[in-house]
Amino acid sequence: MKHVMLIAGARPNFVKIGPISRALRARRTFRVTLVHTGQHYDRSLSGDFFSSLDIPEPDYNLGVGSGSHAWQTAEMMKGLEDVFAKERPDFVLVYGDTNSTLGGARAAAEAGVRLAHVEAGLRTYDMSQPFPEEMNRVLISRLASIHFAPTPQARDHLLAEGTPPASVQDAAPIRAPGTFAESPLPLVP
Repeated sequence: MKHVMLIAGARPNFVKIGPISRALRARRTFRVTLVHTGQHYDRSLSGDFFSSLDIPEPDYNLGVGSGSHAWQTAEMMKGLEDVFAKERPDFVLVYGDTNSTLGGARAAAEAGVRLAHVEAGLRTYDMSQPFPEEMNRVLISRLASIHFAPTPQARDHLLAEGTPPASVQDAAPIRAPGTFAESPLPLVP
């Protein structure tokens, strides 16, 4: 059984983690560990999403909280380093372009854990718009070994940047419960 670690910490991540977590758990071929970084931490930014989207309680909550982009990312990486050492996942799945996504991607890369990125290849080609999300997107793409591109344009961006074609998989945008259940999940290592 493969051990996949799902890392999320901000509202945009939570919307996606529900359907993906349910799809992985339903296959019964994955051991799933959920880590909440704590980037968004109050009831309205976090707890309400978990309850309304039927997301299981996280196995770990790093409780990072507010701070600068650099501080948040560093705290996430420090916390994840300990979680990776304890859990030893086969791969990590991150979503989108938040600081939690970058922190999870960097920590996985430094721990030598394979990384899958959902919503890979989205680009504005302007590092200041949106900031820091565009920078996060580019960095995460360099670290990931599996790229779930939500659109043909995102796929084209990745390929134009030299991403190996075999590592890019088409995946419909995750907007509603169940959307990811029919995506190329079996191709995840």
